[in-house]
Amino acid sequence: MTQELNDGLPAREAALTLIDAALSRRGGLDEAASANGFRFLEPRERAFARALAMAVLRHLGPIDRALTARLQKAPPDRVMHLLRLGAAQAFYLEVPAFAAVATSVELAGANKTSRPFKGLVNAVLRGLLRDAPPADDPSLLAPPWLYARWVAAFGEATARQIAGQIAIEPATDLSAKPGADLAPLVEALEAEVLPGGTLRLRRKGDVAAWPGFEDGTWWVQDAAAAVPARLLDVQPGASVLDLCAAPGGKTLQLAAAGAQVVALDRSAARLKRLSENLTRTGLSAEIVAADAAVWDDTRTFDAILLDAPCSATGTFRRHPDVLWAARPGDVASLANVQARILDAAADRLKPGARLVYCVCSLEPEEGEAQVEAFLARRQDVALEPITAAEAPSAGFPEASLTPRGTLRLLPHHRDDGQDGFFAARFRKL
Repeated sequence: MTQELNDGLPAREAALTLIDAALSRRGGLDEAASANGFRFLEPRERAFARALAMAVLRHLGPIDRALTARLQKAPPDRVMHLLRLGAAQAFYLEVPAFAAVATSVELAGANKTSRPFKGLVNAVLRGLLRDAPPADDPSLLAPPWLYARWVAAFGEATARQIAGQIAIEPATDLSAKPGADLAPLVEALEAEVLPGGTLRLRRKGDVAAWPGFEDGTWWVQDAAAAVPARLLDVQPGASVLDLCAAPGGKTLQLAAAGAQVVALDRSAARLKRLSENLTRTGLSAEIVAADAAVWDDTRTFDAILLDAPCSATGTFRRHPDVLWAARPGDVASLANVQARILDAAADRLKPGARLVYCVCSLEPEEGEAQVEAFLARRQDVALEPITAAEAPSAGFPEASLTPRGTLRLLPHHRDDGQDGFFAARFRKL
């Protein structure tokens, strides 16, 4: 094997670790990417390892279908991951076929679990790579049970459009502080300005090295994720509670608008990241580590934003592992959590105050059904419909507005994509 191929083995081994973490639900890909073994790689190797793992996860359905046709029985997990990694390199990352096969065989031989399967890895990959790439069928990109849910909720044509976004690497979106001089920033970042003010970039590399980062002029936030805070339309000095606030993009929006923000989350570790972002941007908020459903503070607020815990199936563009980590039972159990926090939030509203409820989920039980159940059991709140006239300032595509006056932000509703979100706005009577 050439020295060039050997040089890429640590990154490929790290990619196997990321894939295993993503598919085994042991903390997920992001947690594995923060582990010491991954962080000690050179930056170029870390980037390559992540690119490899993401290519596998974005195309896992077609890859597994092609591999299963060539396997009489499922091999050990490490061997299956090696086969997936080899296929992804050759089919989706333009790695020469010989390199994809050779490195996979080399990695198989480097571990006692996979060593007896070196011949299998070699034979299966060589046979697979002689064929054409797997069919470009969007219905194969999502887990079958989840795709069936999308068909039931949105119809076959829309489900295919949603699933088609899984294979597409997304742009990076930024939210800028109000009053920032956008013109030089847009030029320096080569950004496109979307409705609502989100900056969309095709730039790659370390975000911390981009213009404006150290100055705290902007923070990373998907265009769809920026919409719910805008729907509150908070005024300077207003008291605002941001429930389930970490990692803090919406807290930064609310604080930048001049609100007096209380940012609450049950995870002290995730709140540390929020605190760091507040410091970097020169913004301020009161940070509270507590369970939103049972927080014992008696204050009421002018506005509340609840970005509730959810299945996160709408975040697959940047986190394709969420699709394969999710299980059918998750949606129902999370819906119960959402209902409890919604009731707790309603109890903290001042008369006439607004509440925006949102989830980064594509599942109706966590969105539309949650709204109807909330209104049925609460006589002290009313739905405040979102209107098409708000689209330019709030930054949502009009295609995402439902007849009920809620938002069902689907990934394909925006050119170049967006996260999947649901949002609804209420007012305390």
